[in-house]
Amino acid sequence: MSRPLLQLTDVVAGYGPIHALSGLSMTVGEGEIITLLGANGAGKSTTLRTISGLLHPAQGTISFRGQRIDRASAEAIVQRGLAHVPEGRHIFPGLSVRDNLLLGTSNHRLPKGDISAQLDRVMELFPDLRRLSGQLGWSLSGGQQQMLAIGRALMARPVLLLLDEPSLGLAPIVVQQVFAIIRDINQGGTTVLLVEQNARMALSIAHRGYVLQTGRLVLQGPAADLLQDEAVRLAYLRGVG
Repeated sequence: MSRPLLQLTDVVAGYGPIHALSGLSMTVGEGEIITLLGANGAGKSTTLRTISGLLHPAQGTISFRGQRIDRASAEAIVQRGLAHVPEGRHIFPGLSVRDNLLLGTSNHRLPKGDISAQLDRVMELFPDLRRLSGQLGWSLSGGQQQMLAIGRALMARPVLLLLDEPSLGLAPIVVQQVFAIIRDINQGGTTVLLVEQNARMALSIAHRGYVLQTGRLVLQGPAADLLQDEAVRLAYLRGVG
């Protein structure tokens, strides 16, 4: 593993008295794609929400780029170089594709020239967004909306990108396109932490994986090893293309 970029140590987090995470420890190295696997309710989305500051852990520590962020606000965490694309895309319906993308810079005081250059980079990565830049975001297809949500997050030039179920509700051919783009984003220098129900697809592009069960880490290792692990295959890979 490369130098740690993100480190969770004994994190306990949840909603009121309910602990969705019970002593979770994990590390994301610089330049990696890491995937979190687990059944519904395992704590995967809660992990991302806790990292990005939407939830604060009741116990434990979270360090990003060598500094603790477990008590920082979500806005401060974004400014440190972390972007979170939640499940559901959250496209602003009254705004054009271009304006949705520009919202990704709202927490950053970037020079106008830098914003324009980053907009060009994102549209180069997602050609459909350039073609549809004047169209309302809500009118795009599901796959295009997912690309818009990812592109909006990339506008802030994050060091670490958190993706929650990017393939949800998409046709298989679009899923392949989205995962190819995730790989391209990573190869361009952005570290990725991915929550994904399509375990086979996630492990096919990831470097390492963690398996959660009711808020606890039960398995971890190189993605290639997890693809061959009998417990993983039985629990998550049957019937998955």
